[in-house]
Amino acid sequence: MIFRKPSHNPRVFALLDDDTIGHLSDSDADATFDDSLSGRSTAELALGTYVGNFAAKRVRRIGIAVLLCTFGVFLFRIGSWQVVHGEEYRAIADNNRTRTKTVLPNRGVMTDRNGVVLAWNTPAFHLVANRADIPENPDARRERFTQIAAELDVSADDFEEKYLEANGDQTVLLSDAVPYTAGLKFLSRPNMFIGMTVELASTRTYLTDAIPTLSHVLGFTGTIDTETYDAMKSLGYRRFDSIGKQGLEETHEKELRGTPGVEVTEVNAQGQTIRTLEKTDAIDGENLTLSIDARLTAAIEYILEKHLAAAPVKRAAVVVSNPKNGEVLSLVSYPAFDANLFARGITQEEYSALRDDPNAPLFPRATQGEYPSGSTIKPVYAAAALMEHVITPATSFLSTGGLWLGTRFFPDWRKGGHGVTNVYHAIADSVNTFFYTIGGGTDAFQGLGLERLMQYAALFGFGSPTGIDLANEADGFLPTKAWKESVKGEPWYIGDTYNVSIGQGDFLATPLQINRSTATFANGGTLMTPHLLKDAEPVGVKIVPDDVDTVIRDAMRQTVVNGSATSMQDLPEAVAGKTGTAQWATGRAEHTWFTGFGPFDDPTIAVTVIVEEGGNGYYSTPIAKDIFAWYFGNRSRE
Repeated sequence: MIFRKPSHNPRVFALLDDDTIGHLSDSDADATFDDSLSGRSTAELALGTYVGNFAAKRVRRIGIAVLLCTFGVFLFRIGSWQVVHGEEYRAIADNNRTRTKTVLPNRGVMTDRNGVVLAWNTPAFHLVANRADIPENPDARRERFTQIAAELDVSADDFEEKYLEANGDQTVLLSDAVPYTAGLKFLSRPNMFIGMTVELASTRTYLTDAIPTLSHVLGFTGTIDTETYDAMKSLGYRRFDSIGKQGLEETHEKELRGTPGVEVTEVNAQGQTIRTLEKTDAIDGENLTLSIDARLTAAIEYILEKHLAAAPVKRAAVVVSNPKNGEVLSLVSYPAFDANLFARGITQEEYSALRDDPNAPLFPRATQGEYPSGSTIKPVYAAAALMEHVITPATSFLSTGGLWLGTRFFPDWRKGGHGVTNVYHAIADSVNTFFYTIGGGTDAFQGLGLERLMQYAALFGFGSPTGIDLANEADGFLPTKAWKESVKGEPWYIGDTYNVSIGQGDFLATPLQINRSTATFANGGTLMTPHLLKDAEPVGVKIVPDDVDTVIRDAMRQTVVNGSATSMQDLPEAVAGKTGTAQWATGRAEHTWFTGFGPFDDPTIAVTVIVEEGGNGYYSTPIAKDIFAWYFGNRSRE
């Protein structure tokens, strides 16, 4: 047998270590190789060597590719976590280790012009929880709530309800009535309940338990409703925070609220506070000094109660202002309610009693009540006739008891008439015939006509809100020919103009608008914008020439000297004014009005009174007289 050494096959030698090779002789090697390769051709040996090398390389490449793909996936996921979803996961991580708490500011206090506190804050404790620390399992959550409630001596019944009402919010109010001692106990042990915080909050308190009619001015605070929350949450409001609901609390919410602070703390795995990471102090709300005189308002309430005690109705409104600068000294809608009921959380029974009261104590009639003006509008129309040169101060008409228009008769209030009447007598004694003539005209006289009457009414602020800093102020109503044709389906008649000329018919005004027009004549002809903040910048526009204003002022003084308000002659200071009655519904008593100002030579007060359905009782004038008397007797105390 011939043995050949396959020296051309390095792979075979690779299977042997160096020591083995060293101990083999040529013959030994040949014998060995022959045994392992017997029966194999040279071509087969060469192919086997190639396939072996190729398979090894392919395995290595596949392995490297798998490693690279796996590494690529890891890189992609890491990139996605850190770049695409970085903020989201960072927030989750931060939420797991940090807690953010709102630091409440103190709401601004409101005082009257003399420093009497009208609205202030009473301390209260609220139990607030972080949703991340509340068990998701209902049974575990109930057990936790029961434990907390027992420790704080409060009821756990509404905890679950408040939790669900929070609608997924991170911060949940569990109780707004934590007892004082329990709240102090919790504050002394901040980790008493993991994830729970007792906030030192406040309940708004008002002087309206003593002076209820201030409620329509001050308004009240209450828990923010869903619609308002959606609009205001970007400003830092939480779903359970309080917000101004009506009155000045609503219109001056931004100033009164202040700016909440933020405290960020680090917690451990058990949710216990470790340290404070960041804290921004709250900025307290502004204190507001109002133009309102609380003592005057209290006196007006007393005067109304005295005069209306035996009256068939109990509904009235009073507006008192400073004609020089537009400050509102008193804004009374009577009867009223106690704003503290709403601030503390009114019951359904209490609310139903107020809502169903026939005297409507919730209605702010001084700013939202719309009434026929009666004769209180006559000074405005007289000024319009003078400014349009329709009449002069000497123009006179004969009043014989009324004016005939075809078969219709438009009466004076005095049977037999008032005789020869000029503008002074017409205002002082409220002579209808004079105003029928200057308003609608006659066959022999060209009056102002409806368009100019309404033009001047608008000039004096009627038909639009006065701009006082209260929400939902009514604008009154100025009728037009087109309106009547559209709404009532009939044309405008000259008789309609006659009715409007004496403050009847479709013309409507608010008590505040009447007071504003009266103040215009008192201050020399400037229409002021009424306001309720004492330090507000006066805003006014001159609308009546001095000569016309002098005529109207003197005519209104004659109302007291020898006209329809002679009962005011014994006041300690001279006053001027205008009385009025307003028909508003068939079969119902008329509303009664008085509006005036004083002292006559240097007016510092304008008073407007309306008694709904006062009828022949003429309550408004004696009420106004007592208001003037109180004011003149107490001015020195301010």
